[in-house]
Order: sequence, then structure tokens, then C-alpha cells
Amino acid sequence: MEAKDKVQVQQSDSQLETDGQPHWRRTLYAMWVAELVVMVGFSFVMPFIPFYIRELGVTDERMVAIWAGILVTGPGLVFVVSAPFWGTVADRYGRKLMVERAMFGGAILLALMGRAKNVHQLLALRLVQGGVTGTVAACMTLVSSITPSAMLGYSLGLMQTAIFAGSPVGAWMGGMAADRFGYRTTFYIAGGLLLLGGGVVFWGVREKFSRPTPEMERANGSLRSVAHNPGFPTMLAVFFLVNFAGSIVAPIFPLFVEKLVVLKAKVASTTGLIIGVSGLVAAITAASVGRIGDRIGHKKVLTGCTLCSGVFCIPQAFAQSVGQLLGLRALFGLAAGGTGPTVNAIIAKIAPRNSYGKAFGLTTSVSALGRAIGPLVGGLAAAWLGLRPPFVVMGVLLIAVALVVALRAKEV
Repeated sequence: MEAKDKVQVQQSDSQLETDGQPHWRRTLYAMWVAELVVMVGFSFVMPFIPFYIRELGVTDERMVAIWAGILVTGPGLVFVVSAPFWGTVADRYGRKLMVERAMFGGAILLALMGRAKNVHQLLALRLVQGGVTGTVAACMTLVSSITPSAMLGYSLGLMQTAIFAGSPVGAWMGGMAADRFGYRTTFYIAGGLLLLGGGVVFWGVREKFSRPTPEMERANGSLRSVAHNPGFPTMLAVFFLVNFAGSIVAPIFPLFVEKLVVLKAKVASTTGLIIGVSGLVAAITAASVGRIGDRIGHKKVLTGCTLCSGVFCIPQAFAQSVGQLLGLRALFGLAAGGTGPTVNAIIAKIAPRNSYGKAFGLTTSVSALGRAIGPLVGGLAAAWLGLRPPFVVMGVLLIAVALVVALRAKEV
């Protein structure tokens, strides 16, 4: 009886994988390693941009907050335009090529940022970065295209753990490196890490891709036709709102930590530690939420995650110590960890597989728009109202997103 059950399970697993590419698990795990390394690299420097702005000669604290918002907003606006273009290129020439472009291009630009002489040069390099990089979207497109549809929640959740785990590890290590060696050195290390991630993709990832004929391209549809798939417009709105709300406090978070920390010389490492704990907790959630969504429905999971994220965000505005902020950020990470893999799984369920590049290009574009506007709003709000109100705004918006999902998102 046990042998018969085992055979049935094996047959069931085989059926689940009929619409995926051969050896998709091997490619998935290689992509996980590459994205983990790359996210460590990006997070090695990005959380500490406000402190690097000071080193480049900006001394007015109000202007530091404003420049921090601009340096996050600028690349996002460029990415809004470039993401759909790269998505279309991915559908036409292959998804692996786009991952390599994003990682190798990012490696060069991060190293050059370490040599910036002033904040204007840094902004110029960040704008170029917005047009060249985009590893998360490129990786999600590739993984979605090779994974069986019944395992999308699992695969995208696993990839999200690389993002959530890489970010805190990078922030923690980058903070210590910045305190010890200075901010410029961290940019060189970050560039090296992106180079390593690109190498993992180049040698370790296999993609079975055939360039579509003109007839196939017409059948797959344009960006406009992909955007009109049932449920897709609502998810575009959710992508925008989640990223807009989630990035409001990004440029001012290190400055907020600086107000709470006792030893000012350790502010970078303390900021990295707080971001690290939040990210590691989020990674734990992301590792399991994909499978849960595959079983009970991704809409239910997304509604709960966004609602709890908003609830745990608001109290951060009233934190009076690093310990309080650390605990609240951990709770926030626990809830927010399920958002990314869930929204990506929903998109992968409602978009045609042959148009994943266009679909994820569109979602990445609106996400980038949200991440571009959010930090600018947060920086301006902090400059005029203080560092605490942006946390309240962020929480209220996330609760509003939960209502949008509950009322309008498609059941998948």
C-alpha cells in the first residue's frame, strides 16, 4: 500500500511539472544564489546614502533629506521607462540575457559611484543605474518562465527569501564596513558582489529559449493587450501603492535611527542591524507564504500581509529607543515578507506565460514609479514635518492597499 502511494505521489509531482522547463529546480537554485549575492551587494551601500551625501559636501540637514529622496527617486523614474522595454527584449531574445545585463551593468555602476566627487556625479550615475539594472524583475521573469504553474508560489517565494535575506545581510555587513573603512570602499565591495552574482548566472543557469517568430510575437500580444488581461489593472494599482507606501521612509530611516542611537559613531552599523533583523524575519515569512498561497489562494494571503504591515508600521513613529524600533521593525518584516512573492505569484497566474517579460516589465515599471515618488514624498515630508509623520502615512496607505486587494483583486 505504501509503495502504491509513493508511486501516486511521484506521478502527481510529474504532472505538476509538465509545463515547466527541464531541470527547472537546478536553474531556480542557481538563480537564488545569484540574487542573494546581488542583494547583499546593493544593500551594502543603499541604506547609507544619506551619510554618503554628507561626505560629498552637503551639510544642511534639510538638504541631506531632500537629496536622499532625489537620489532614490531619480533612478526609479528612469526605470519606469526602461522596465517595459527590457521586458519586451526579454520575451524576444531570452530572459537569462536580461539578468546578466542587470547584474554586470550594476557592478560597473556601483564601483563608479565610489569615485563620485560630488552629489551631482552620484545622481548622474544613479540615473544610469535606473536604466541599466533591475535584477529583481529580470530574475522573477526568468524563474516564472521556467517554473511549472502549480509551483509558482513556491518558486517566487523562494526567490523572495533571497531578496529579503540578502538585503539585511548586506545592510549589516555594509554598516560595519562603512564604520571601519568609510563609505567609498563599500561601493567597491558592492560592485564586486554584483560581478560575482552575474558570474553565477553566466555559468550556472540554463534557459531553453527559442526566439519567437513574428507571427508568435503578434499572437503573444503587445504591452497594451497584456495590461488588459482580467485582473491585471488592479494588480498594477496594487504594485504601485505597495511600493509607494513602502518606500516613503526609505531615505530618512537612517536619519531616524541616528536620532535614537546613543553612540553616534555606530549609527551606520546600528541602522544595518535594524534593517537586517527586519529583512531576515521577512525572509522567513517569504519562504513559507508561497506554499500557503498555492493552497488557500494568493488573494487572501496578500490581504492579510498588507493589512498587518500597515498596523505594525504606524507605531514606529512613536519609538523612543533603538530597542523599540527594532522590535516594531521585526513585526513589520514578519507581515511584509509575504507581500512580494504573493503579488508576483498573482501576476504569473493571470498573465500569459509567453508574455511574462512584458507582464513583469509593466509591473516593475509601476513599482519603480511608486518607489520613485515615495522617497521624494518622504524626504520632503521629513524636511518640513519631521522624521516621525512619514511612518504614520506609510501605515495608513498600506491599510488602504489591503482594502483594495480585498475588494478588487482577482481570486487565484
